[in-house]
Amino acid sequence: MVGIFVPILLFFFLLFFLSWFVRSQAPARFLGEYFLADRTLKGFVLAMSLVATYGSVSSFVSGPGLAWQYGLGWVAFAAPQIITGFLVLGVLGSKLALIGRRLNAVTIMDVIAARFKSDVLAAVMALLMLSFFTAMMTGQLIGGAQIFSQATGLSYSKGLLLFSVVVLFYTTMGGFRAVAITDTACAILMLVGMGLLGLSLINEAGGYEALIGKITFIDQSEKLGLFEITSAGDLPWTLLFSSWILVGFATVALPQSAIRCMAYRRSDDLHIAMLVGTIVCGALMIGMTMMGFLARGVLPEADSFKGNTDAMIPFFISQHMSPWLAGITLIGPLAATMSTVSSLLIGASSAIVKDLFLRFEGAKPLAAGQLERRAKACTFLLGFTALLLALYPLDLIAWINLFAFGGLEVTFLCPLLGGLFWSRATKAGAWSSIVVGLGFYLTSGLLDLPLSGWHGVVPALVAAIIAFVVGSLSTKPEKDLTDFFPKN
Repeated sequence: MVGIFVPILLFFFLLFFLSWFVRSQAPARFLGEYFLADRTLKGFVLAMSLVATYGSVSSFVSGPGLAWQYGLGWVAFAAPQIITGFLVLGVLGSKLALIGRRLNAVTIMDVIAARFKSDVLAAVMALLMLSFFTAMMTGQLIGGAQIFSQATGLSYSKGLLLFSVVVLFYTTMGGFRAVAITDTACAILMLVGMGLLGLSLINEAGGYEALIGKITFIDQSEKLGLFEITSAGDLPWTLLFSSWILVGFATVALPQSAIRCMAYRRSDDLHIAMLVGTIVCGALMIGMTMMGFLARGVLPEADSFKGNTDAMIPFFISQHMSPWLAGITLIGPLAATMSTVSSLLIGASSAIVKDLFLRFEGAKPLAAGQLERRAKACTFLLGFTALLLALYPLDLIAWINLFAFGGLEVTFLCPLLGGLFWSRATKAGAWSSIVVGLGFYLTSGLLDLPLSGWHGVVPALVAAIIAFVVGSLSTKPEKDLTDFFPKN
């Protein structure tokens, strides 16, 4: 099994080197560089960074595992993810970049505070984002450690420490630019891993036609509905429609994606990123769920991985591929985990340093060296906290992680999109949308309310939008919004 570690260790070394090199070439000014790459990302890097941030350990493990179980129905569930890159950059890219430059904004909360004239609103949203990000980072680290352990035979804690130290180092030392560059490398390696996995599946079955034939035989014999969009009724239409909100249209509000709209150089880079991001995101998200569907022809019985569909991909990699090939393929899910964690980590750090500490500091500003030390210390401590939670996971943390993705959408959709595109939106409307939307979202999850198959994020977003409109129309709009709505 030594061969499986060599490609992985080379990958870790590559991340170390990229982080060091990028940081050594970075401009001397710190704040905008560390948290926003000085607004100089090129189109290809912007696209790959966005894709790598959105693609997570779930894209390589849970999604394929559920596609193994439900068939093409789960591929249809994943299909809305194709639009995410195009949607985020197309809707927010131009306006958020222009406003960010006018305001000299470094974070999304800078924009929120200026739009609604409320530092308190921005601080509360920063705290909510910090909570959701920490939960998501913990979940990513747990998932990545489990993959590493299952595929290599290394203990869970040793695997967690190994790749957590790598991601902590390059994120803390390099900042946003290093995260973007390493995300680009991770996205490319995710594509390579997916390709090797697909070739191995086809080769194992004796060809693509033979593989499809085996899946068809299994489907007809056991009447599983693997080729049906509803998977013989196991996937209701309401759940499938929910996916167009949860992993489709509502992803435009995710702050870890939206911040990238403020980081590119020119409009040409935005256009390139929209095209490249759509193609790569579609290939990865649909491609990986298709890998799970195809794996049914090679691994027909759940007993092969003890009934845990999340273990299906790691099981195939470790048991059906040569050590060297397994090591290269394993880089894919590890890259997905680490790229997501690094993006969340730099976003969480900015929430504390820029959106909480600097926003409410006294009149005496910090020297550049002090600010850099505090920012890096904050980044490291946040990552270390997530690492500790992953070492000793609590049920509460696991529960919060399930809600974090949707919770971010419910929190940010109305204040961010409504604030940017509706001049009548007010601070009261923003507060109302957060309180009502999150209140409904968390309550429905805690009480397991019957929603006729709809995911909880859908009614929660409907409630948030209604509260946002009512709250805004019931109060007077903020004054002096020319930075957001210039007069002709």
